[in-house]
Amino acid sequence: MITSINPYNQEVISEVKELTKAELVEHIEIAHERFLSWRKTTFEERAALMQAAAADLNKHKEAYAKTISLEMGKPIKQAIAEVEKCAWVCEYYAENAPKHLAPKSIETDAVESYVSYEPLGVVLAVMPWNYPFWQVFRFAAPALMAGNIGILKHASNVMGSAQNIQKVFERAGFPKGCFTNLPIASAKVESIIKNSKVKAVTLTGSKPAGSAVASVAGNEIKKSVLELGGSNALVVFEDCNMEEAVKTAVQARFQNTGQSCIAGKRLLLHKNIAEEFTQKFVEEVRKLKSGDPADEETFIGVMAREDLAEELHEQLTKSVKQGAVILVGGKRDGAYFEPTVVTDVTPSMPIFKEETFGPVIGITTFKNEDEAVYLVNSSNFGLGVSIFTEDFEKAKKMIPLFDDGAVFVNELVKSDPRLPFGGTKISGYGRELSEDGIKEFVNKKTVYFNSYS
Repeated sequence: MITSINPYNQEVISEVKELTKAELVEHIEIAHERFLSWRKTTFEERAALMQAAAADLNKHKEAYAKTISLEMGKPIKQAIAEVEKCAWVCEYYAENAPKHLAPKSIETDAVESYVSYEPLGVVLAVMPWNYPFWQVFRFAAPALMAGNIGILKHASNVMGSAQNIQKVFERAGFPKGCFTNLPIASAKVESIIKNSKVKAVTLTGSKPAGSAVASVAGNEIKKSVLELGGSNALVVFEDCNMEEAVKTAVQARFQNTGQSCIAGKRLLLHKNIAEEFTQKFVEEVRKLKSGDPADEETFIGVMAREDLAEELHEQLTKSVKQGAVILVGGKRDGAYFEPTVVTDVTPSMPIFKEETFGPVIGITTFKNEDEAVYLVNSSNFGLGVSIFTEDFEKAKKMIPLFDDGAVFVNELVKSDPRLPFGGTKISGYGRELSEDGIKEFVNKKTVYFNSYS
């Protein structure tokens, strides 16, 4: 059995029976058989179903959000926003998939030559708990609109959300087998990737999980896309709009109780404004309301599991021993971790060089643009960076110097269906969302016509 426990009160929410090996193989066979007919459907037919999925998400968003909050502790207002964003990505691909996947004519010496974009087949998604709906839908919407079939191995603590996601597609009218939730343990993932009916795999998660999945996929010569961890920097220059930068930085670090790969985890401040910015930042952090995730006023809930809070506390403790100074927070109670701000952080400390997956942020100062770039790039992660400045010309000159997959100016790093999303270094490879995302799992087929007449 796979057990889901409410991290706020430790109550058992549900127990789900794990699929047997035979049941798992049967589900994959059904998915493959569905692909043989699904690939022949038109974009118009798929779009109608995807719009129906968006409508279902909006109609039942409170119920879906409640399950999210119960399972992983997300504050309810943020959970509702997550479900609404899923509806958006469904609508986006329903409207734009035909354009993104239209054949591309290329002039050659042929009578006619072009590239067509055709589905691969059954695609496995291995997804995490921190955004249990969004992470899945940003894969599923483009995959299904491209004519692929989705099968899901979700995190064990969000099985209710996984079941609800399948329910969305069923309620929308998608044929059986188009999208299937597979309640299984991680140990069975390897056998799925090796199954000849499964053509590709996408994973959002940790570096060890990504490395393991990519290794198996590589041995099987199958496409993989990895969206892994991040340690995004928030770089604040002395010419910033301080009031707005403070608000954005607080949101960037502490939304979803800090449990986000794209959260701003390292706060880099120009030395001339560091003292003033830090004071204002700490004042705003103190205002964040902690409490029951079901309370609409709660902004900081609990972390998804107590062991995750313990790991974060260990990173903080080691950093303090190396000289970091806690300005606010620093304590935990079970799965709850206080919003925490730490200063005097250096690149050798765990809260700088490791990913801190929770409500802790470290402050490091810099003297000039070159040092800022150096500090940003002094990380094994490369998901995104935010810079705060009113000098756009300076920003444009700096953007090519950052290693990351995204640069946001005067804004937190965020995913948007209209823009490609993904990282560099150990933050993974491949892109999700936009035209780039839907083309990750298609066969880019060259077509060439000649004539002897």
